[in-house]
Amino acid sequence: MENKAPANPRFGYAKTAGWRARIGFLIPPATPTVEREMVELAPEGVSVHFGRMVARGPVGTLETLLNRAVSHIEHLDEVVEMLASVKPDVMVLAHTATSYYLGKEREAELVARIQDRIGIPFITTFGSVVAACEALGVNSIAVGTAYDEALSRKSREVLQSYGLKVEDMKWLPEVKSIFEETEKRVYHLGRDVDCPEAQAVFISGVGLPTLSVLGALEADLGKPAISSAGCMMWQALRCARINAPVSGYGRLFEM
Repeated sequence: MENKAPANPRFGYAKTAGWRARIGFLIPPATPTVEREMVELAPEGVSVHFGRMVARGPVGTLETLLNRAVSHIEHLDEVVEMLASVKPDVMVLAHTATSYYLGKEREAELVARIQDRIGIPFITTFGSVVAACEALGVNSIAVGTAYDEALSRKSREVLQSYGLKVEDMKWLPEVKSIFEETEKRVYHLGRDVDCPEAQAVFISGVGLPTLSVLGALEADLGKPAISSAGCMMWQALRCARINAPVSGYGRLFEM
């Protein structure tokens, strides 16, 4: 079923009723990307709701990315409590780098603790990427990021801790702000990092504009192309028991 709901001219987006499901996203405070892309992906009858996490200092820069991830965790309980008040069917920690900071064991502890506290299914973007690879039958990937070399290599370590083999990895050069990156740069990052050994290409970072390029990238590469943003909505819909294929964003959304 293709998602063709008309836009709401008053609010700028459609599908706000939430009669089918409500999905809550905990997002970085300065991102302009996540809300737009999640509204775009939401099937008819699914509403999306956002709580901004706490972090201070320069935004979108590589130098402060991990420091801001630490702040996200320190203030997470209060933000979770506020977002839980809209009674979402599932809540998503929408920041891949926070998972890279935590690592596999600490992330599992955090997910269990928050879920037990709020009584609502709680998932992470990174956990959604792992689940998507499993659903696609993928165990070897090529990874493109907008991080620096140190954080990109940290992401490789965490991916491999889940049993995913990283065949190649590249990061965008000269990133001034993740939030100012273009679809053209994201598309060519996916093309450049692909290699024959990789069963899929993964673009990491919810701040990057990825949704509009996934379908074309997958068609051109002849293999699955997934992103942090796409995977977290796909997994959230599964957790909310919404079976609504959406065309144009790659085979993950058509399964």
